[in-house]
Amino acid sequence: MNSESQNIEWKHSWHDDYLKWICGFANAQGGRIFIGKDDSGNVTGLAKAKKLLEDLPNKIRDQLGLMPLINLREEDGKAYLEIIIEPSTVPISLRGSYYWRSGSVKQELKGHALTDFLLKKMGMTWDQVIQERATLDDIDDATIALFKKEAATAGRLPDISGLSAQELLKKLHLFTEKGLTNAALVLFGKDPGKFYPNTFVKIGRFGLNMVDIRFQEVCEGNLFQLLRGVMEQLEVKFLIRPIRFEGLRRIEELEYPVPALREMLLNALVHRNYMGSMIQLRVMDDRISLWNAGLLPLELSVEKLFQTHKSIPRNPLIAEVCYRGGYIDSWGRGIEKITDACKAAGLPEPVIEENSGGVVVELVKASASEKTTSENNGDDFGTISERIRKEFGSEPAKAFEIIRQHPEFTAEQIAEQLVKTPRTIENYIAKLKKAGVIIRRGPKLGGYWEVKE
Repeated sequence: MNSESQNIEWKHSWHDDYLKWICGFANAQGGRIFIGKDDSGNVTGLAKAKKLLEDLPNKIRDQLGLMPLINLREEDGKAYLEIIIEPSTVPISLRGSYYWRSGSVKQELKGHALTDFLLKKMGMTWDQVIQERATLDDIDDATIALFKKEAATAGRLPDISGLSAQELLKKLHLFTEKGLTNAALVLFGKDPGKFYPNTFVKIGRFGLNMVDIRFQEVCEGNLFQLLRGVMEQLEVKFLIRPIRFEGLRRIEELEYPVPALREMLLNALVHRNYMGSMIQLRVMDDRISLWNAGLLPLELSVEKLFQTHKSIPRNPLIAEVCYRGGYIDSWGRGIEKITDACKAAGLPEPVIEENSGGVVVELVKASASEKTTSENNGDDFGTISERIRKEFGSEPAKAFEIIRQHPEFTAEQIAEQLVKTPRTIENYIAKLKKAGVIIRRGPKLGGYWEVKE
């Protein structure tokens, strides 16, 4: 072992603040904490190891309600402790706060992330919760009819043409003896905004920056209505159709591939945090950007989205209905499909990042990606930063510049500079390391970044 990871943490000595790390491991996938090792995993020894071995089990039990296995180890005559924490099936808190281990970072769960975590630990998700104020009168019959038609074409459900709205909702697990689920209203509601105020999509047309707003629209309705309504707004009002000719044939296509736009919007509608803010779609002269509330699942990272990965839906009921209706697949291929559509249209790969408590997906015109950095935003990036910007986007390029100027900075310090989460910065760093432009020298604390000019 030569580095800390999702499941391993090294500490020189014990401090009661490390109960947060134990709490984080228990709430996540479990892990091991070694007391008496430096940041490179070398044994430094632990004074009064036997006394700590006697005291820690009671302290951990009293503070966290856990009984981890604690082993006294020895290497080259130096004693150290190994604390083995198993993943807990119930939420574990420390003095009323909940912690989670993500990558090599411990983070406190708050707000919507905490609500999602508690629901998950109870074996539930937000879309499964019953909306007690809703009745079958709140269900839109026209959307039910549309879904039946789409599902028949997809062939992923048996014949449902003869089912009533109530029977169909029961079959899709959206209606129980206790009432309608949140998913039922998001998918088929006449007015989901009556129950959830931020279910709408806001579209804005900007110039080259976020200050230069030209006009905007708001689309409201259930998920299927939003999908249709937003795509219509984009095609009719917000995007242009450049004209080209193949031989004598006149061809008009949107400036961005429709399959990529549709997949972006579907991903946002299916996987968003419906307790958060509205979906925001920004159309600029040289790019289109979509933000939806809710960070990636803790098991995923931006980097993993571009690799083969399993589907981890935030709203499994909503995702399952959309799959049965033929709107999405169930294999975690959304980003792959967006990327393929962009490549087929001659556009760069989509830019994806976690930002402001949500996920941003951005499509860039080919002409914009070919401009120099100074033409884009006036920032004086070097040649390497220019390449990073083109391959990974502007935010990883900014992180690279900070590393170049401050090689001693940790991920947490870079996060403070860019107003990002440490997890997002770790994703950027992983890309930079994979690209071969930075190398870590020395331990996590006290080490530095070497930039490969």
